[in-house]
Amino acid sequence: MLHISKKEFDQLAAYVKSNYGINLTEKKKTLVVGRLQNILQQMNFTSFSDYYDYVMSDTTGEAVTTLINKITTNHTFFMREPDHFDFFASTVLPYLSATIKRPLDLRIWSAGCSSGEEPYTLAMIIADFFGPQKPLWDTRILATDISVNVIQKAKAGIYSNERIEGVPEAWKRKYFRKVDENNWAVVDSIRNEVIFRIFNLMNTVFPFKRKFHVIFCRNVMIYFDQQTKMELVNRFYEYTEPGGYLFIGHSESLNRDETKYKYVMPAVYRKE
Repeated sequence: MLHISKKEFDQLAAYVKSNYGINLTEKKKTLVVGRLQNILQQMNFTSFSDYYDYVMSDTTGEAVTTLINKITTNHTFFMREPDHFDFFASTVLPYLSATIKRPLDLRIWSAGCSSGEEPYTLAMIIADFFGPQKPLWDTRILATDISVNVIQKAKAGIYSNERIEGVPEAWKRKYFRKVDENNWAVVDSIRNEVIFRIFNLMNTVFPFKRKFHVIFCRNVMIYFDQQTKMELVNRFYEYTEPGGYLFIGHSESLNRDETKYKYVMPAVYRKE
């Protein structure tokens, strides 16, 4: 196994933080080395400095894409942190459906969507909520992530038996179809409700023409330091409609003195 020096780790960590906001602390060194080891061996690099130089000189963007795919953890599953989905269905959707005027355009962003479980869950909740009235609304969900690999998996919408264990039986029958003995596919009516895009949350300017009624950014900011997190939250605030909501992970919190969002319940905030 190749060793990474402090200088090499600091160089790599500084690049990742400045470009992607991911804070690779000293505690993450072993994880980083372990995840990158195969790449270095396959490409016959003799040091992490050589690998870093390769990433910097690669004009195709593939090298840095691979780097980010390797060091980010994309652990998610259907119905993760169910209190959020219950609140979304019982409080947020009734409020928004009653207050949004024509055009009936409900704008939701799943930021850091990983392999797609979160936005697909939201799409199923929305389909259940609106029922026969659904065709009257544009409820397509924007789902973004910096990882090309997980976006490709999310677009495919195919999940193993284990991955959909938390899905209610009624949803399995209604919103999934069995591919084979081990896998299920999200039905097209739900897949078509989600627009997947590769997007870096560290972009200082967001390219969106309209603001969002709801932003989900859960278990993403755990990788960011406090300053990076608050800068991102402030950008989220700018792109949230008045009365709109921000959902973050239960392991995350916002400093109420540093954000204009108002606290609603654990990991849920609102723009008044």
